[in-house]
Amino acid sequence: MRLTLAVALLAATAPASAQTLHQYGGLALSAAGDRMATIEGNGGHSVVTIRAAADGHVVRTIDPCPTCSYAGLTFAPNGDLVFLSRDTTAGTVRLTYADAKTTRTIATIGGIAQTPRVSPDGKRIALLVTLGAAKESGATQAGVRMIGEIGEKNDEQRLAVFDITRANEAVKPLSPAGRYVYEYDWTPDGRGFVATTALGNGDNNWWVATLDAIDAQSGAVRSIAKPGMQINQPRVSPDGRSVAYIGGLMSDFGSIGGDAYTVGLGGGTPRNITQGAKSTVTTIDWTRAGLRVVTLAGDQVQFGTLTPGQPVVPGFAKPVSTAAGDGRAAFSADGRVAAAVVQDYERAPAIFAGSIVAPGAGVKQVTHDNDAAPALAAARSISWKNDGYDVQGWLLAPRVAPTGKAPMITIVHGGPSAASTPNYLYPTSLNAALVKAGYYVFLPNPRGSYGQGEAFTAANKRDFGGGDLRDILAGIDAVERVAPVDDKRLGLGGCSYGGFMAMWANTQTDRFKGIVAGAGLSNWVSYYGTNGIDQWLLPFFGKSMYDDMKAYEDVSAIYQAKRAKTPTFIYVGERDIEVPPTQSIEWWHALKDRNVPVSLVIYPDAGHCVTGPEQSADVRQRAIAWFDRYVKAAR
Repeated sequence: MRLTLAVALLAATAPASAQTLHQYGGLALSAAGDRMATIEGNGGHSVVTIRAAADGHVVRTIDPCPTCSYAGLTFAPNGDLVFLSRDTTAGTVRLTYADAKTTRTIATIGGIAQTPRVSPDGKRIALLVTLGAAKESGATQAGVRMIGEIGEKNDEQRLAVFDITRANEAVKPLSPAGRYVYEYDWTPDGRGFVATTALGNGDNNWWVATLDAIDAQSGAVRSIAKPGMQINQPRVSPDGRSVAYIGGLMSDFGSIGGDAYTVGLGGGTPRNITQGAKSTVTTIDWTRAGLRVVTLAGDQVQFGTLTPGQPVVPGFAKPVSTAAGDGRAAFSADGRVAAAVVQDYERAPAIFAGSIVAPGAGVKQVTHDNDAAPALAAARSISWKNDGYDVQGWLLAPRVAPTGKAPMITIVHGGPSAASTPNYLYPTSLNAALVKAGYYVFLPNPRGSYGQGEAFTAANKRDFGGGDLRDILAGIDAVERVAPVDDKRLGLGGCSYGGFMAMWANTQTDRFKGIVAGAGLSNWVSYYGTNGIDQWLLPFFGKSMYDDMKAYEDVSAIYQAKRAKTPTFIYVGERDIEVPPTQSIEWWHALKDRNVPVSLVIYPDAGHCVTGPEQSADVRQRAIAWFDRYVKAAR
């Protein structure tokens, strides 16, 4: 249940009023580490841009379809570029190949496509295709309407392979029908792939996906491992003998974090090579010089070298957020160079690139398009201890300190397996609006979050709203010891899992004066039977709701509604399949029945957490008005 969008999507999703900033999306790094490709623009249509990694200067721009959006940037071994050109009006995606002089179409897909990867010999391109897609891929996207016979037809994301020398090649999926392919990597000999796959519904079954080998000629599938956990980013070793992947307790596809594992390509028992680490692996790559990873360690993002059984040796470490393609950084084939889009709460996105192994070199900022963007808040990392855990969060303060004590809003991230990390405050964001309105904003990372190791992430199993809520309340105490926050004027908000926490906290404490709950879960019992992704619950609860109903009742706000007293604004998307709007309706009805001030808005056709520019602007305006009325005015 994810709350934030990846930086890689900013070029396509940034609010219109935020697009005076230069956007960088989908960064890819060439195998040689000398060039980078990104999708860039200042608003409206964005173009593919190739830059020198050494200093960031623009080498070339590519724009073969002014009415298309671009995605899936990847370099061929010879340095040519492959990407996807999507025409939403026509409902097609073109697999596009750009050499040093020309751009041509290799295939046109009727539906959606993602993740092109060029074979090691440079002769073929693999691609994930969803022919005739009924919805965008991913459970956070707006779902199809629930009409007709339910559950009998699902979108299928399959692997297809194309010859680079051909033009307008027919699309013939290679992997079997009925099997959804999430991620993949070529084997070094080009004879096959390693992939994470699952049978049936792709939105729901990622949580039970397995690690499999797929033959590049026949499409035959062979099992490598069934780890019994969420798995991401399968990467084959250069010698073709082993596979590395990230495994752990993850609550959303795309919100990646866990430990690093390896297993033989022929199969076997996976080995945890970062067991016990007090950090979270968020990206893994297998280069000629060994494993390279991105980790989140407390408030620091690190790019580094991973030797099995040893601590990660970072070549870059900063309190920032980073993104590149489908990970948090891109690495050269020799493992020496890394590149990523980097930002924090006070600094707008910029590309950083450089060596992570050469003494005195280092990863440094190489683009400066956004250097003049203002800092809209002052940010600081806050650390505290609770119940024996080390906990961390972020405090955003107005640039001009308020006179006397100020109100504060705590925003809980989605997930729960995720983390609040430093993203630049666009003027149109809720956090920026809150700071501008005179509030402090507290962004805690309680147990269940990434950044303190896998044991910390798993510490909220069968304890939703227990230890994590205690961590948050202790974090507010820690903030009040270092900042002029008025304890009598506290508010609480969040979306998805943060929405659950906002609803649940209303039954556990009277400390908050106003609450905003987006796409929240009020009743885990009814949620289990009505959402589109029930498989995510099993790793957290241990059993299905039908086998252990009490465990689901115990953490449901609806069963303790008589204790709720705090005024609440609720919002949700009409076509949210991650957390159906019925959850919000149940909580609205309960508060209404108890005469607690409440407002519910269901946004038409919206998906999870209501991300469309106009609708999210309405959410922001209503949320600020709610907090002003019940928090700022409280005494």
